[in-house]
Amino acid sequence: MKKQDFYYELPEELIAQDPLADRSSSRLLVLDRQSGAVSHHVFREILDYLQEGDCLVINDTKVIPARLIGSKVGTEAKVEVLLLKRKENNIWETLVKPGKKARPGAKISFGDGLLVGEVLEVVEEGNRLVQFSYEGIFEEILDRLGQVPLPPYITHQLQERERYNTVYAVHEGSAAAPTAGLHFTPELLQEIEKKGVDIARVTLHVGLGTFRPVKAEEITDHHMHSEFYQIQEEAAEKINRAKSGNGRVICVGTTSCRTVESAADENGRIQAGSGWTEIFIYPGYRFKVLDGLITNFHLPESTLIMLVSALAGREQVMKAYEEAVEERYRFFSFGDAMLIC
Repeated sequence: MKKQDFYYELPEELIAQDPLADRSSSRLLVLDRQSGAVSHHVFREILDYLQEGDCLVINDTKVIPARLIGSKVGTEAKVEVLLLKRKENNIWETLVKPGKKARPGAKISFGDGLLVGEVLEVVEEGNRLVQFSYEGIFEEILDRLGQVPLPPYITHQLQERERYNTVYAVHEGSAAAPTAGLHFTPELLQEIEKKGVDIARVTLHVGLGTFRPVKAEEITDHHMHSEFYQIQEEAAEKINRAKSGNGRVICVGTTSCRTVESAADENGRIQAGSGWTEIFIYPGYRFKVLDGLITNFHLPESTLIMLVSALAGREQVMKAYEEAVEERYRFFSFGDAMLIC
């Protein structure tokens, strides 16, 4: 299967640049994966598609201000550092721009020396291991100096940083938001629970690899980035209860989907625990846990549109995307939503 099979034309003006004032007022396209039928709604009407006994799986990761702008010690050249994965001893795997200014041994100063990073080595894909030195609490310094690393198609910084987090974000560690969850409000989540729907919280820290384009023409040649996930016992029990009863497991976002599919055994039962996942889901994949998916509209030829196509079929998904373009839906991180059930 070729990456061009997942291409579609998108007018640039349909790329949403800002979140809506009311999170739950975005539009919702519902795709019936059995019939291929499409219908159009407002997101808060998601309540009508959830039933007592279902389990809604949400990713409670929190985006950190992982974009740091500093200067190379000795030359004062501007350097941008994106924090990707936390290691031990204040070491982070990072993406540094421009890379030629970040050879091993180079030091980068942020906030007039409030934070200093030393490049230790170059690792896969040109990423750098950087060890930071500072006085005080790293998270507080990062909150003061860092910026939210918005996707490249967002052209300006947000007025309110928290709008790039879900209302249920708790565990800090992501470089990008699980954007399907941005549509939920506390009130809507309460209504969902009142209806008898279990809400299971899982954690997957989203890396910038989410935005990495598929370069291989044959999609099976693409290597997925690894991301850390964790599932507590309570969440595993809720998901397994829905699977063993008459309920469905509806994942909010591709990150929640990848988490449960990574943690499931051969019988589709979730095991509590943590680990790193590189799961790549594309057409032909047989889902072990997932019954439905709430997601945003994804970039052409991305691994995310391939995952969606694995659930609903490539032809049906591409047809639904064409209709979303015709109906002037808003696309990508701050855009509208899609329910596949």
